[in-house]
Amino acid sequence: MILQINELLKSLKELNIKPIYLIQGNQDYLITKIRNNFLSLIPESERTMNYANYDMETTNISNAVEDAMSLPFFGEKRLVIVNNPYFLTGNRSKEKIDQDIDSFVNYVKSPQNSTIMLIIAPYDKLDSRKKITKIIKKNSEIIDLSNMSDSEIKNYLKSKINNNGYTIDNEALNQLIQRTSNDLSSAMSELSKLFLYCYNQKSISVNDVNNVVTKSLDQNVFDLVNYVINNNINESINLYHELINSSNEPLQINAILLSQFRLLIQVKVMSDKGYSQGKLASKLRIHPYRIKLALQKVRNYNYKKLSMAYLGLVDMESQMKSTQKSADLLFEMFMIKFVN
Repeated sequence: MILQINELLKSLKELNIKPIYLIQGNQDYLITKIRNNFLSLIPESERTMNYANYDMETTNISNAVEDAMSLPFFGEKRLVIVNNPYFLTGNRSKEKIDQDIDSFVNYVKSPQNSTIMLIIAPYDKLDSRKKITKIIKKNSEIIDLSNMSDSEIKNYLKSKINNNGYTIDNEALNQLIQRTSNDLSSAMSELSKLFLYCYNQKSISVNDVNNVVTKSLDQNVFDLVNYVINNNINESINLYHELINSSNEPLQINAILLSQFRLLIQVKVMSDKGYSQGKLASKLRIHPYRIKLALQKVRNYNYKKLSMAYLGLVDMESQMKSTQKSADLLFEMFMIKFVN
């Protein structure tokens, strides 16, 4: 994956340029990096006339096609970026736009050689059954950023850290990835803070990560799930209190708890039927990293125990909405009932 990106950036630097590129996957950091490298192909003095950026959520694709068909104005290349092409997926636009897909199909089949069209599809999956998707995949250079593996993310982060003159041990790297929910964009954002914090020693330890990288609500709830299923009443109640005192909405916390236990139940049932990690991720449309963590948990718990937690949280949500009882009290009652 990363090698593929490096190959793309190398080919752009060597001006070995194709007319159409498709970038797929929801990785903001890498998308921005790729976009900036494409933009650097157009001299700054020419960008007003030879660079255009279109959002398919608000614009008809015919506008991008018309621009792409035009010859560069006092320059060698024109860059046209097509963002959010929802029509390559099963999704629908919030706006009612009658997209001129036929003109797009015709252009993709016979593109203007002096134009670089960069199609940025920030989706984990495209609808390969659609004619337009098939044609674009056949006629473009594809960089797929979806479902990056743990090792690819680790290698990219480690390379970035080393290139900046720092070192990091494996425990610290794993903690960084865990605290940022295996999201490369979030991890890269936190790295800049770690570089400043560790400027003098030029090495990043697990304590440095714990001191600098704040846990997200999802990550805190992930820890809360661990406490719950391990019957740790005091730890569960204390963390729940902390989340409430940090101005998190009780219903939001409960919704994330429910989604976590729903996932655990699904993974438990399907893994018992022989589904592999890859098939689980594909079937449930969940990031492989979350599936990996869920598989590690459900090995030690039975379906009945997980179902008790889920149903208890459903009842807790119902009481939140229908009674005046405090969220803290309801959670304590849930934990006592669950443990006993």
